Amino acid sequence: MYQFSYADVQTDSIADARDRERQLLTRSIDLLSEARQAGVDSLQTVEAIHFTNRVWTSLIEDLGSPENALPKELRANLISIGLWLMREAEDLRQGRSDNFDGIIEVSQIIRDGIQ
Repeated sequence: MYQFSYADVQTDSIADARDRERQLLTRSIDLLSEARQAGVDSLQTVEAIHFTNRVWTSLIEDLGSPENALPKELRANLISIGLWLMREAEDLRQGRSDNFDGIIEVSQIIRDGIQ
């Protein structure tokens, strides 16, 4: 029978959570890239914005939790970035912008920084 220490299980859980976060951000980036090709008034844009907002709403909620193990300053910075991304997505949705590049680029930087 296998025996795992609590630390091993916790480390695996953190690694799994980070992998899921990377996967969600990758999916968001892919959807935003498809939406950019389809145009701001497309169904792809609506779907990409909806998915991106759901991802960042969940991430912001987690970052705001006192149980989150990241340093407080990093959490605050990531929350600010998430709020900016959501505002930019809302500008796309409202037709005030047609620039997907900033959201995609920042999302890629965040995704690539998750270790």
